[in-house]
Amino acid sequence: MHGEATDVRTVGAAPPETPVPEPALRGPREPRPRRPADRPPCTDLRGPGRPPHPVLRFPPGDLVVVSGLPGSGKSTLMRRVVPARDDRGAPVHRVDSQDARDHWEDGRLHRLPYALYRPLVRVAHYRALHRALRSGGSVVVHDCGTWPWVRRWLARAARRGGRGLHLVLLDVPPVVARGGQRARGRGVSRYAFARHRRAVRRLVARVGAARLPKGVRSVVLLDRRSAGELARVTFG
Repeated sequence: MHGEATDVRTVGAAPPETPVPEPALRGPREPRPRRPADRPPCTDLRGPGRPPHPVLRFPPGDLVVVSGLPGSGKSTLMRRVVPARDDRGAPVHRVDSQDARDHWEDGRLHRLPYALYRPLVRVAHYRALHRALRSGGSVVVHDCGTWPWVRRWLARAARRGGRGLHLVLLDVPPVVARGGQRARGRGVSRYAFARHRRAVRRLVARVGAARLPKGVRSVVLLDRRSAGELARVTFG
């Protein structure tokens, strides 16, 4: 269906580069130069020149965070490209807050405004994430990027388990994300969307400057088109 796929490996280790020598003398206010090895590898699949139908392959047991604006296509992407099992047959845990919301909306609360039972959805989502992390298996989790404590939690869990933490970031214009919200019939308030915009904008800027949240081993940048062409995310 996708044609020939290209394997894009994000193994969490930067390729060897020529080290930056330490200066013999440095003034008291001069910052220590950042070494290339400190920078997590970034795979930018936005724009022209990207490989056709890429496959993102991560080490087994690692954590992958899919982040971006509401309406950018995170849930659609996860449902389409994240398999139930990896290449070895081990389970892959897909944790999406949209699944928790759908569960509650299909029940007795479907007639109520979402704002009234939003706390229940969040509790259910984080409980599912907690169970997935405790399993020790590979995890792909939906995150809008607005709650830094969630990323810190994931970084701690990855560090304690000796696992890698990776970021797949959907860089989608706000007007396109708003269109995605209208298409699914679920919007967010202007205030909440502005908060998401600021958080994602900071995250994209940090990726460009190689200043990611602590513990992130690799980053993959996608736009709307490359997200639609992505063939698969797997572990193995």
